[in-house]
Amino acid sequence: MSDSILHFSTAACWLALAALAWHAARGAAAAAGAAPGGAFRLEGVLLPVALVLHGMAVYNGVVTEAGMNLGVSNSISLIVWLTVAIYWLASLAVPGLASIQGLWAPIALAAVLLQAFLPSHYIVRHGGDPLFTLHFVIAMLAYSLFIVATMHAVVMLAEQKWLHRGVMPPFLRSLPPLLEMEALLFRILFAAFVLLTLTVVSGLFFSEQLFGRPLQVTHKTVFGILSWVIFGWLLVGRYRYGWRGKRAVYWTLGGFMALLLAYLGSKFVLEIILQRG
Repeated sequence: MSDSILHFSTAACWLALAALAWHAARGAAAAAGAAPGGAFRLEGVLLPVALVLHGMAVYNGVVTEAGMNLGVSNSISLIVWLTVAIYWLASLAVPGLASIQGLWAPIALAAVLLQAFLPSHYIVRHGGDPLFTLHFVIAMLAYSLFIVATMHAVVMLAEQKWLHRGVMPPFLRSLPPLLEMEALLFRILFAAFVLLTLTVVSGLFFSEQLFGRPLQVTHKTVFGILSWVIFGWLLVGRYRYGWRGKRAVYWTLGGFMALLLAYLGSKFVLEIILQRG
């Protein structure tokens, strides 16, 4: 399958899933009696297909003969794919989360289109070094889990807002109770923080082995450590001082912004603004 056909097929799946989510959010399906079940069955089939196709597109874009192409568009597509896959697996364990999977479809669609129309040219030559591979996998999982946690936090804010109004939109009605959502948020944050700690430690102490050069104090390093501090303090505040509710959500959003600036911010400046491949 050519890259253009693969990107088109993947985008079509995500577009269909986004349309189903929009239809469900408007409540049109609810008025049709049995229609919602059919919509969810269709979504249950389309989502795994979209994930497989998206994964193939990511693999074709990232893995090259020269090394790993980790430019902006490839990196965004990879992280979004991992994030959606993690959320899909989580929804199998917590069925109530399935109702907000449609929120990911437009994001995944944008990531696929970005990868198709904004080619990446940032080759990382690692020579199959297992230490680099392990560092890379752990880092990508950490970033993806933090994105899951951030989306989870945003949904919690929406859930709180609508609970105060006494009316819940259709796509929020099947969510777990707010306290259960909060407990799940901190479980996700803890797992992500462990992975981020491993990423930071390996980057600090094994920089020369991983990247072929000693550790340098850069934009990426500073914001990476800042995000680690923010998330670490949030977990301390939760388990020592009982932080919860909006405070926990806002700290999550702050940590995510620092992480976003550390990774994608630096890549965007280098590739798009400074035109350095």
